[in-house]
Amino acid sequence: MKKSFVFFLLATLCLGLIGLTSCEKREKTAREKSQTLMVCSGAGLMKPMNELIKQFEQKTGAKIQVHYGGSAEIFGILQTTCGCDVFIPGAYKYTQDALKKGYLVEKTVKKVTLHIPIIIVPGNNLKHIQALEDLARPGVKLVLGDPKATAIGKVAKKILETNGLWQKVKENVLTFTPTVNQLLIYIATGQADAAIVWEDMTSWAQAKGKIKVVPISAKQNIIKTIPTAVTICAKRHGVVDLARSFNDFITTPQSLAVWEKWGFKPCR
Repeated sequence: MKKSFVFFLLATLCLGLIGLTSCEKREKTAREKSQTLMVCSGAGLMKPMNELIKQFEQKTGAKIQVHYGGSAEIFGILQTTCGCDVFIPGAYKYTQDALKKGYLVEKTVKKVTLHIPIIIVPGNNLKHIQALEDLARPGVKLVLGDPKATAIGKVAKKILETNGLWQKVKENVLTFTPTVNQLLIYIATGQADAAIVWEDMTSWAQAKGKIKVVPISAKQNIIKTIPTAVTICAKRHGVVDLARSFNDFITTPQSLAVWEKWGFKPCR
């Protein structure tokens, strides 16, 4: 009799806990559906991010608003308007700067993928560019990202400076663009002879059949890391749990497969 009573109590307790867990899940889902998350992302991450945001919205019912821009631009948004709940720049330097200023929740910082610089040229490669040194040849029309606005601009300048080419290459630059996406357009449409962009961009439809890749040798290159982190703004906006969920979601094995599909090399 006592055994039966104990079993009954345990069964009742288990059912209660299951019911409580189920209620908590329903409550969490309901909260997520009523919340909007602000994500600030580097413009070069647009392809995988659009896909991942759609998946997350379908999974949680939450609404994601995303601002794509140069890394310096989205850092400015975080700094001046607190308009980012999750911050995903194109290089780790911007995350380090944000940490120093106290804008990020340090324990949420995660490395997502590698960002590898390459040279791209039009499909016909009329200037026969084969190496980094060729960008310094007279008559080469070059476009680069703005070093003050984009992660690719900053790293391209650093690569050229480190290899003693910056002063000569600078004379060949037609324009410095505020986003990396514009560099791809310049080359795909034949408006310039070469640009330094991220390797993953070669998977974009705009690049197919219109560009050729000239790798930068390992000794000359500087490889960066794309990070993600929850900001202090998420607490102000009451979306800390949702921000953490999204921050974790984009680094799951399933999500890393999406990054890989778009040409990124995940940090596993």
